[in-house]
Amino acid sequence: MDTRTQKLEQQRHILEQNMRRKRLTSGMVQASDARNSSGRSRGSSATGSELHCYDGPLQYAMNQDNNPDEILTIRSSVDSIDGNLVSDLMTNNMRSDDLLDIEDEESSPITASNDIDNPSENDLNANSDFSGNDTNKTIFAGNLEVEGDLPNDDIASFVLEPAPPRVLFRCRIARDRRGVDRGLFPTYFLQLERPRGRKALLLAARKRKKSATSHYVISADPTDLSRRGSGIVGKLRSNALGTRFQAWAGKNPPNTKIEGDEPDGHIKEELAAVLYDANVLGFKGPRRMTVLVPALADGHRAGPDEPLVEAWRSGRTDRLVLLRNKTPVWNDDTQSYVLNFHGRVTQASVKNFQIVHDSDPEYVVMQFGRIADDAFTMDFRYPLCALQAFAIALSSFDGKLACE
Repeated sequence: MDTRTQKLEQQRHILEQNMRRKRLTSGMVQASDARNSSGRSRGSSATGSELHCYDGPLQYAMNQDNNPDEILTIRSSVDSIDGNLVSDLMTNNMRSDDLLDIEDEESSPITASNDIDNPSENDLNANSDFSGNDTNKTIFAGNLEVEGDLPNDDIASFVLEPAPPRVLFRCRIARDRRGVDRGLFPTYFLQLERPRGRKALLLAARKRKKSATSHYVISADPTDLSRRGSGIVGKLRSNALGTRFQAWAGKNPPNTKIEGDEPDGHIKEELAAVLYDANVLGFKGPRRMTVLVPALADGHRAGPDEPLVEAWRSGRTDRLVLLRNKTPVWNDDTQSYVLNFHGRVTQASVKNFQIVHDSDPEYVVMQFGRIADDAFTMDFRYPLCALQAFAIALSSFDGKLACE
């Protein structure tokens, strides 16, 4: 084979690889503001062509004296939970020979050339826009948005309270897949980011093993995730195809009774319903989801007297809040779908999403995305509560036969 034929063969091989990479990675959603591998500082990255995006109709009150990306942090006297608690729980009674290296195929970038580098500890701290020195700073003039914190030590009540208006709660989710069976039934830990770099453990969840459909137990006590655990604050269930999820507050699902439970153990309040559009033909692309939550009246949930999905399908939406995922934009340079997560997401994943309201697509009610193999960020605002946001995030983790 002469030199010319060899070069043509090499060019054809490279072209086939590029086309294959484009097809395989088209369903991933990555952050449009992700840090590149050059590791340049945030201060030197600003250029005249960069644009700021704001989550809500708050840009009308902007002035030039305030930095729109700064956060006002609430100071609190509540002692934070030990930051090493999650690590202790994840490694408790675990042996090294029990570890399973199970790759999450539906959320990991397929080709290495399009992967975003795993962030270092310094990168994670920089991307989080969170520092102990960033206290008492305004983000919007006239419309003050502050970073939320725990008002007291009553976590079980806090996770059910809707976020106050103009308050942003920033959280992290750690996924523990270590152990003999945790590759299929992992445990998830929700932590609230607090001032001065502290974190408070809010909730833990685990997928039940003996269940016909996906069934998650959510508890304020990470040491007891059994179905009879005293710390249970809610549950999440799906249908057989993984296209519909329903979250409730309480211990037992509706219309059922576990022997020995008290009558008030029955669930009376449906917190959220998450609907994923089916993809039976297997087209590549980002997921599409619809989120239904009860409406609020005087700061309290006042949802319909029937299941949220039935009320929505019948057109009785006066007591519902309808939310949808924000449509990602295709980027020709990265050959992927992108969203602006404002530095909170660093890795591409089909699980990355932002939830908005139809009347104001710029007000991001919730966003969720990957920052490491088993670490994710979850931020939420009014009208969601921590339990609702956590349940929505758990639905994104779960496998979906009709959506992939």
